[in-house]
Amino acid sequence: MPPGPAPVDPAAVADRLAEVRERITSAGGNRVAVVAVTKSFPPEAVAAAVAAGADAIGENYAQELDAKAAAVAEAAEAGCPVHFIGQLQSNKVKTVARHVGVIQSVDRPSLIVEIARRAPGLEVMIQVSPADEPGKGGCDPAGVPALVETAREAGLGVLGLMCVAPTVGGVSAAAPHFAMTRSLVDHLGLEHCSMGMSADLEIAVGEGSTMVRIGSALFGSRG
Repeated sequence: MPPGPAPVDPAAVADRLAEVRERITSAGGNRVAVVAVTKSFPPEAVAAAVAAGADAIGENYAQELDAKAAAVAEAAEAGCPVHFIGQLQSNKVKTVARHVGVIQSVDRPSLIVEIARRAPGLEVMIQVSPADEPGKGGCDPAGVPALVETAREAGLGVLGLMCVAPTVGGVSAAAPHFAMTRSLVDHLGLEHCSMGMSADLEIAVGEGSTMVRIGSALFGSRG
């Protein structure tokens, strides 16, 4: 069995968050929110991220989010919103909606219907899949405007768009996909563009990200 993640050191998390913000600034970022991705880490990681000053908490799995209910509730009460950023099945919406203020990974009308039923008025982001990679969530770019309108008609608040970089081609391959996502954000008059993770945040910020999702650069290896 592989080793699990190392124990969470709050002081180290604070130092690493400062380093991430320096990277953002060096890349030309201004007012870029840092979503601390705590998946696969214990509840203490959530508390450490909140104490360090992260702008939001990000979780990927419904079951894990439910297991961390107390920690994420404390984060929300402390003014650090909780975002769901992983692929979401409609039958998991009820669980997820109990714990989060934003679902970033909305990519189809049926999911919108279920979110609106379970959590009227919830804020969402539409996930774009510009790379069209099999097995990844996301809406084809051509379908994004209609999906945004569908979410609004359902009474959901659309904050912006989210994009996951392609897994092939190296870090530099992300740039055109990020640029396309940012172009859609501007075309639709949306506020936020969630793109960029630990390895490619500079590219994402350079292409206009307003929100980066950072895990390993804050907490280290997941084991």
